[in-house]
Amino acid sequence: MKKLGLIVNPNAGVGGRVGLKGTDGESIYRKAITLGARPEAQARALDALKVIGREVPALELLTCAGPMGEIVAQNSGVSCDVIEGVPADLRETNAADTRRATMEMCGSGVDLLLFAGGDGTARDISDTLASTVGSSDPMPVLGIPAGVKMHSGVFALTPRRAGEIVVRFLNSESEAPEVADAEVMDIDEEAFRTGRLAASLYGYLKTPLDSTGVQSTKSGALPDDGETPDDIARQVIEGMTEDTLYIIGPGTTTSAIPGALELPNTLLGVDVILNGELMVSDATESDLLSLTENKNAKIVVSVIGGQGYIFGRGNQQISPRLIRRVGRDNIIVVATRRKLLDLGGRPLLVDTGDSHLDDELSGYIKVVTGYRESHVRRVAC
Repeated sequence: MKKLGLIVNPNAGVGGRVGLKGTDGESIYRKAITLGARPEAQARALDALKVIGREVPALELLTCAGPMGEIVAQNSGVSCDVIEGVPADLRETNAADTRRATMEMCGSGVDLLLFAGGDGTARDISDTLASTVGSSDPMPVLGIPAGVKMHSGVFALTPRRAGEIVVRFLNSESEAPEVADAEVMDIDEEAFRTGRLAASLYGYLKTPLDSTGVQSTKSGALPDDGETPDDIARQVIEGMTEDTLYIIGPGTTTSAIPGALELPNTLLGVDVILNGELMVSDATESDLLSLTENKNAKIVVSVIGGQGYIFGRGNQQISPRLIRRVGRDNIIVVATRRKLLDLGGRPLLVDTGDSHLDDELSGYIKVVTGYRESHVRRVAC
């Protein structure tokens, strides 16, 4: 029986709903909590571990004390061993705790390390493995997506998919199941909060080879040989109705909409337009829920290049509660033809944090790709 390691970064993703675009650093974490943010990494890890526990009843699990894994294991009904070296009374974890836990896993015969976090957590694990194992074969690693910014290719598409990949890996008859190098990317959060995206490659992690369950690395904007974001904006604006709130998600494609209306916009945040006027800039989940109470609203989101996500990556302010209130029929998806072509036939993706809603959003949806031009694409989770 192969041994599974589990590390949960309980702080991961806390800043998403409140528009902080990440949670790197103690001051940002505390600010997020002050703004009413709720930790969600443990819940996402639980979704994955429930899948694993059902399919691998004799699971040998090694995890960290308290909120870094033990609590999740207890809630899932999976028995576990707890590593030494990371205290059980942690209330606010940090990067040093992740690195220390990774080092403990290295020396404990773990066959696969599963972690819940974002790009910052992946970077901490990558740095630790690079410094502890040197040129020897490092243990494979798989991420449960639980952060705000997840540009790296080490993450499963969703927590459920993470559980399924782990099950296949653990049940493999091969002593050494196939793995592949996955890029570990991270961004400068301070620059990100000012609307500037600066992503860098920090290393590679060995990840279980699974072309249908592991996300691609996010790609930047590429030159487009067809319709431009301005043509897409023209189409969306032409279809706008009076007294309807338009919730504009982040991205270069969607930013063309307020730009065409000569309105300021938050390139990497969520803005709200009503009757051609900017109502709220860089809105939080709370702002959006307050604005849409008993109001007509539509959500406009773009497709993340290279990955295909429309919900769950960088736009967590548009929460499951808000999406349910607005309704699937009032979601407008926009993308250049180049972005769709670059997906190579893969579906659009959703990972809202609510698996039932993800199922409801699955199916087919129209994507605006230019002026009076659209394509129908499949949505999956």
